[in-house]
Amino acid sequence: MQAFTPRPLEAPIPLCQTSEHDMAMLGADPAFQMLHEAPLPFHYAGKGEMITFATSDGKPASAFFIKSAKKSDKWLFVYQEWWGLNDHIKKEAETFYNDLGDVNVLALDMYDGQVGTTPQEAGKIMQSTPKERLEAIMKGGIAYAGKDAKIASVGWCFGGMLSLQSALLEGKQAVGCVMYYGRPEQDVEKLKTLNVDVLGIFGKQDKAPSPEMVEQFEQNMKAAGKQVTVKMYDAVHGFANPSNPKHDPTATADAYKNALGYLKKKLS
Repeated sequence: MQAFTPRPLEAPIPLCQTSEHDMAMLGADPAFQMLHEAPLPFHYAGKGEMITFATSDGKPASAFFIKSAKKSDKWLFVYQEWWGLNDHIKKEAETFYNDLGDVNVLALDMYDGQVGTTPQEAGKIMQSTPKERLEAIMKGGIAYAGKDAKIASVGWCFGGMLSLQSALLEGKQAVGCVMYYGRPEQDVEKLKTLNVDVLGIFGKQDKAPSPEMVEQFEQNMKAAGKQVTVKMYDAVHGFANPSNPKHDPTATADAYKNALGYLKKKLS
């Protein structure tokens, strides 16, 4: 296990305008829970190790880490779905690691070891995780990567929202951001602080975020003077997760092709 003490970062950027993060409120909604079918069993056995690092709130955090074979200041932060840091996310981290090359991949554990296996469990865990803790873990991960790190991020669902929030926290260290069907930040003033463009991957059949919310995000990014590229697939929420019973292999393959191409350019 490795430990690291974080360096001070800029003033915190709140995850939303309320006392809870936006996805936590959705987690309490039975309709949102119904968008997620319980994941199929999957066991990961591959590269990587669990590490620990310090955070600003004094509570250690953990992450699944695959270190670049060659010394590199390039990092990809991987953000879990609302289920938690499960074996599916570890496999996704390894897939990006293998395809990107010479990039450190860090899949942060945003639930401090908790993993949901049913929509009800995942909803409760997401609701019980304060936005302050989420921010502390992200900032701790940024500090672990180091002041010279060039960071891109990717995440799905809950992690899609976190990928964008991570990019906001990374400041000038941010070089790329991919968000799969996560709730977008709609505060134009916050979006103005982004240092990167965003690749957003969404589903036409999704209700959270809905196509209307995605369109509003595009308008807000334009108002903030930032660029977002939206790829909209005729698919449901969570379509890119192979352990989702409603997984769409064709849309997933195309989405991954777009995400990988984007990240290769940003981490070149």
